[in-house]
Amino acid sequence: MTRSFSARQAQRGATLIIGLIMMVLITLIVLSAFTLSSTNAKSVGNMQVREEAIAAANQAIEQVMSTDFTAAPAAESIDVDINKDDTIDYSVALAIPVCVRAIAATTSVGCDTEHPELCTGSTWHSEWDINATVTDAASGARVNIKQGVRVLLTDSRKQLVCP
Repeated sequence: MTRSFSARQAQRGATLIIGLIMMVLITLIVLSAFTLSSTNAKSVGNMQVREEAIAAANQAIEQVMSTDFTAAPAAESIDVDINKDDTIDYSVALAIPVCVRAIAATTSVGCDTEHPELCTGSTWHSEWDINATVTDAASGARVNIKQGVRVLLTDSRKQLVCP
C-alpha cells in the first residue's frame, strides 16, 4: 500500500511541471499573436496616412490646375481638409509649375466667344509639370506627387512663361 501511495505522489509532481510548461507555451503564443496584430495595425494605419496624403496632393494639384496658373507661375502652400471636419489635415507644398515644352498648335483650338484671344495669332500647346509634396507631422509620412498637364497658350503668354 505504501508503494502505490508514493507512485501517485511522483505523478502529481510531474503533472504540475507539465502544466506549468503548457502555461508558459500558451503565454508565449498569446504574446506573439498580440505583437503580430499590433504590427499589422500599424501597417494599415501607415497605408491609410499615405493614401490620404496622396489624395491631399491630388486635390491641391487639381485646385491649381483649375486656376490660370500660367499667368504667373509661383510656388504655394495649400491646406487640405480630407475628412471635411473643418480642420486642416494636410498642408501641401506646391513647387513652381515648370513649363517643359511648347508645341505650335496647328489650329486655333479653343477659339470661341469665351476666349477671343485664341482666335488671333498662333497658339501653343504647352506642357507643364506640377510637383506637390505632402509631409504629415504626426506620422512622418512624406509623399511627392508629380502631375503633367497641357495648357493652350497664346503666343504672347508663351513668350512670357514658357521660353
